[in-house]
Amino acid sequence: MGSVASNLADVQARIERACRDAGRDPAEVRLMVVSKTHPPELVAEAYAAGARLFGENKAQEAAAKAAALTDLPDLRWAMIGHLQTNKAKDVVGFADEFHALDSTKLAGALDRRLQELGRSLDVFVQVNSSGEDSKSGLPPAEVEAFAVELQAYAGLRVRGLMTLAVYSEDRDEVAACFARMRDLQTRLRHLDAAAGSYDELSMGMSGDYELAIAYGATTVRVGQALFGAR
Repeated sequence: MGSVASNLADVQARIERACRDAGRDPAEVRLMVVSKTHPPELVAEAYAAGARLFGENKAQEAAAKAAALTDLPDLRWAMIGHLQTNKAKDVVGFADEFHALDSTKLAGALDRRLQELGRSLDVFVQVNSSGEDSKSGLPPAEVEAFAVELQAYAGLRVRGLMTLAVYSEDRDEVAACFARMRDLQTRLRHLDAAAGSYDELSMGMSGDYELAIAYGATTVRVGQALFGAR
């Protein structure tokens, strides 16, 4: 692995190339640097190289990093892992985005804390596009009804959907997950009763983000390609 800066430049170049191949504007795709388990010093290094959005999956670890890096003014934090309702109070204090919303119980816990703070939170509905028991998220068939229920939570700005595709060497299996998300996004955009715009698709990681871009990803989550194996 090279330095964080050179790795970041390589990933950004690959994002731009994938966008050109898909006939998309590279400005449509955000890079989220997955910084979970990595120290604040590496986050600061990636920030110095131009990264601004960072993803964490544990509330306590993320809150500690956010407190340590308050001198980086436009750094944004996204929570990307499953969240217990009792951790909602910790997350709303520092997170700008939450990419794993999958229950009304959690939506309510987040909304109550947000109302107390007088702020809102960008959220993505997590979908289990692969149908694997090991993955969190709603089955695709349940997402439309859930999107309607989210109208009740004024503190949540529903921006779109998030998924983790199946981990497979079979490109067609991975692509099928992304295709399901694109089709679901299209249906939600035409569902007038749904909360949110559903303009965003958060999908694609170090091993498959270029394929995700071909299927409409607007946020890709990359960690290992930047920092190496954890």
